[in-house]
Amino acid sequence: MSKSVRTLLSIAAVSAALTGFCASALADETQWQKDHPRRTEVNSRLANQNARIHNEVKSGEISKGQAQQLRAEDHRIRQEERTMASTNGGHITKTEKRALNQQENQVSKQIGK
Repeated sequence: MSKSVRTLLSIAAVSAALTGFCASALADETQWQKDHPRRTEVNSRLANQNARIHNEVKSGEISKGQAQQLRAEDHRIRQEERTMASTNGGHITKTEKRALNQQENQVSKQIGK
């Protein structure tokens, strides 16, 4: 094997190693973004509201139709949270969290009326 071929192979191997390292770093960053405290708070609240909706249907306090409407509103809030996060490097701002919490408050008031 010629020296230039060995050099090219060495460069290719180093490039592959760096690509793997960078992909690993990006995967960690993505997990951090998903677990950002403000996003976690919003999403935990949405999960709690979903459980409340389920319990209200189970106990007969709201109809399945009402539950479907409430879940659709929660789904819209979750989509909005994801959109906000995608425009802010994977996290949401305090102002965005406040706006999402206000929307969640409106849905929460409708559960178990």
